[in-house]
Amino acid sequence: MKFDWHGGDILRTTLIDADYRHTQNVRRFMTAQCGPHFKFDREFMAWVRSGAATNMGDVVDEWTRREQLP
Repeated sequence: MKFDWHGGDILRTTLIDADYRHTQNVRRFMTAQCGPHFKFDREFMAWVRSGAATNMGDVVDEWTRREQLP
């Protein structure tokens, strides 16, 4: 079953499927998880689409890891 990236309830366990989209709903989830300074950049968006992440928890963890790099 396809996940509704525009209006579905996103959790850390939500699986990233082939229909994943960077929607306002995803942005709200990421802001809630990472804080108000969250933003997508091209490199990070490409990483999400690369298949490296299997669920939204992986996406949050990777963004947090990148933010902590010097």
